[in-house]
Amino acid sequence: MKIKFDIDVTPQELRTFLGLPNLEPLQTEMLEQIRKNMSAGVEGFDPLSLTKHLMPEQLHTLGALQKTFWQTMFSAGKNQDKESNV
Repeated sequence: MKIKFDIDVTPQELRTFLGLPNLEPLQTEMLEQIRKNMSAGVEGFDPLSLTKHLMPEQLHTLGALQKTFWQTMFSAGKNQDKESNV
């Protein structure tokens, strides 16, 4: 037996029904900051730096682990190239 429900709701209605927070004000504020910095022509502007404090610490650690992994892989490749040239 199959039962199928078709529910026609907007994303906002679904978020409200599920009790999820409304992130529109935060999103609007973040986009405004990005617009200001981009229009000011800030050199070296990094949008990720605006959201870095919002991410959990585990993601920062994961990023460090990933960076270490890639550095190890690249250094292993360079060492292998040196050995094959000898």
